[in-house]
Amino acid sequence: MSVESNRDRAQRGPGAGRDAIMRLLEPVVDAAGFDLEDVTVQPAGRRRLVKVVVDADGGINLDGVATVSQAVSGALDGSDLMGAAPYVLEVTSPGVDRPLTEPRHWRRAAGRLIRAGLAEGGEIEGRVLTADDEAVVIETAGTERRIAFGEIGQGRVQVEFSRAGETQDQAVEDVDEDEGGASWTST
Repeated sequence: MSVESNRDRAQRGPGAGRDAIMRLLEPVVDAAGFDLEDVTVQPAGRRRLVKVVVDADGGINLDGVATVSQAVSGALDGSDLMGAAPYVLEVTSPGVDRPLTEPRHWRRAAGRLIRAGLAEGGEIEGRVLTADDEAVVIETAGTERRIAFGEIGQGRVQVEFSRAGETQDQAVEDVDEDEGGASWTST
């Protein structure tokens, strides 16, 4: 199939691809003060489920999700990408199981225990101390190690039931928040 036919199908609507929807929604989500992490479209009976994953430094709460949901809904309804078929929109934050693939993901994981593969082989498990656009600093076995993003694979936050310096009640609250994330669904 040619590139032109993919573009034509995306403009017609019913077969709108993920990339076309991402291009439409990225400036909308950005204007609301959040980062667009992912978009998926799946059939759900006679409708389609459009799942939009957003995040921000400091996380996202339900008010933020509601704001983004209204903006995204307006953008999708104002375009022909979704066609005439009905859809259900779900705006959500990434859960704790989200892979750490971008510098902003690593930055947002500061203080968290992670595990990641290394380009040189093996893997590293440790606590993220800081991250910038070029590298992440991970503490492992009492030693700080700065690793360039080109030298580390995607990371995963490890679920902890209590982190250093936390009470058990604080840890349980954090696990509850991390597991589900914030979510908002509208039809």
